[in-house]
Amino acid sequence: MFAKHMYNPDGFKNTVVNDEIVGFQFDMRIQYYRGVTLSIIRNIEVEVDGEAYQREDIRFTVNGETFTLEEMRTVIDNRWLFGQFATVTVMKQGGLKTGAHHIKCTQTIAPSYMPMILVHPGEYDFEIR
Repeated sequence: MFAKHMYNPDGFKNTVVNDEIVGFQFDMRIQYYRGVTLSIIRNIEVEVDGEAYQREDIRFTVNGETFTLEEMRTVIDNRWLFGQFATVTVMKQGGLKTGAHHIKCTQTIAPSYMPMILVHPGEYDFEIR
């Protein structure tokens, strides 16, 4: 899938909790031809403006539930459907500065019926308002 279809252009924003900016978030679609249980998503890597974020700082929200990437490894009763936007939140005190940014996000998926792991990167220019 092309990156312009991977990201929701209106989904990029800073994350605010109790009037404090605690990170940033974006909405993206799965880069695989079908929906998957969260347990087969091996990793989601996020890099913005050349800065890579740690796995421990990434949260994944779909169907109203939020997980760390480590927690997702055991989630077999929640599916990320093809075409559905999920929200990725990166915990970063102060979030991102207002203005233009460039993201590279890579999804790593390991379907049990395939002999290989699928790695799907997507890059996109966006703006924080």
